[in-house]
Amino acid sequence: MPRSWSLRTRLLITQVALLAFVCVSIGVATEFALHRFLMQQLDSQLLAAARRSVVIGERPLPPMLPPPGMPMRFPFDPEQGPGPGFLNAPGQEVQTVGAVIRQDGAVDAGVITAQGDTAEISSQAAAQLAEVPPTRTPVSVQLDGLGSYRVVARPATRGAQTIVVGLPTTFVDDTMLWVLLMFCVIAAVALIAAAIIGVWIIRRQLAPLARVSAAARHVAHLELEKGEVQLPTSIVPVDPAAAHTEVGQLSSALNRMLDRIAAALSARYASETRVRQFVSDASHELRTPLAAIRGYTELAQRNRAQLPDDVAHAIGRVESETQRLTALVQDMLLLARLDEGRPLERTPVDLAQVVLDAVGDAHAAGPDYEWTLDLPDEPVLVTGDQARLHQVLTNLLTNARVHTPPGTTVTTSVTVADGGEAVLTVADDGPGIPEALQPEVFERFARGDSSRSRRGGSTGLGLAIVAAVVKAHGGTIELHSAPGDTRFVVTLPPANPG
Repeated sequence: MPRSWSLRTRLLITQVALLAFVCVSIGVATEFALHRFLMQQLDSQLLAAARRSVVIGERPLPPMLPPPGMPMRFPFDPEQGPGPGFLNAPGQEVQTVGAVIRQDGAVDAGVITAQGDTAEISSQAAAQLAEVPPTRTPVSVQLDGLGSYRVVARPATRGAQTIVVGLPTTFVDDTMLWVLLMFCVIAAVALIAAAIIGVWIIRRQLAPLARVSAAARHVAHLELEKGEVQLPTSIVPVDPAAAHTEVGQLSSALNRMLDRIAAALSARYASETRVRQFVSDASHELRTPLAAIRGYTELAQRNRAQLPDDVAHAIGRVESETQRLTALVQDMLLLARLDEGRPLERTPVDLAQVVLDAVGDAHAAGPDYEWTLDLPDEPVLVTGDQARLHQVLTNLLTNARVHTPPGTTVTTSVTVADGGEAVLTVADDGPGIPEALQPEVFERFARGDSSRSRRGGSTGLGLAIVAAVVKAHGGTIELHSAPGDTRFVVTLPPANPG
């Protein structure tokens, strides 16, 4: 059976097939036994008729006339009708065929009709009777114009002749056909009933398994990737009386597995909560000392001419690293707030205007790149936080500038999909991102140094912030990268009407 068939279908087909095999086996055995029994009965009748015909055929006629005044009476008239005289004897069955084969080869043959008279048979049928060997075992013969017969040939004890007697197999054939038809009808009814009852029984017996499957699907549709997950306890009820059965063991195993998963998810969520809280608190607390360090470095930079060169260089490096660390803290704080689900500002934003501003900033930061635009004539409005959307585009453009060589063409386009969604695309013709690194580009602190000619430092949080902000706006982001064609495609829902 095909592996795509369900277990219920396999069980039902197997059940019906086994029942059909049993019915066919019983039918064949019954037909064989019945045919043998009926043929034995027919052969017994045939042998009895043959013995009677031999005795009647050898009995001479009465030599003396009856007394005067008494009518001449015979048990039968041997000269009445065609065929051997024993066919006219009392007790012979209808459709009995008989023949006398003399030594010179002459054949006297006839058959008893349905009206009780005797009639001639065809010469071909007579020749077929003459070919029957004189044995005590009946044989089957297909007689011309008469049908199937069981015949036996017996040599006469007086005279050089052979007596052949035959009985039709019509009764046997009709009985076998009737039994076959009756058995087919009964078997068909039994198979239909077995299929209907089998569907009910299989559905009833597999109901616990269906509940296990439904429970597994329910768990599979839960969002287990992040956040707090509440798994139901004992999602599959287990009957204590059936706990030892296969379905009961499966249900118990599923419940235990879900308990372990629930405990693991709870531990994971508690750990993630502590990490998020730590990151949020640490980022918030680091802002104050970083601001103080930057203030002192700016103050020291005012008297740069009075400082030794090595000290001035060191203070410059401190200021640069302080700015980098401040950007990292701000990014971490933003991600922590997005993870906590803090709502963003929801106002209508013209995405085309955001693109113009961000590309202008990128052109100023990377004048040795080709910055092109593909914008529609009409405004493309979305509902969201304009500052965060500007940050999304800035990070994408910065990613293209940092990880591609000078002279790369970066194209930013905005289109409207058929469903009204705004589609923002940032594409470049740089070396591309290796396929092995593409699934991880939106992870936090992901690095792409080995793939795209990176020249500047980065926190590794730019694309992670992009993915988080886009998701917070109810949108999606996709990456399609190949050598010479790298595309970041952001899809945002349209602005809410009114």
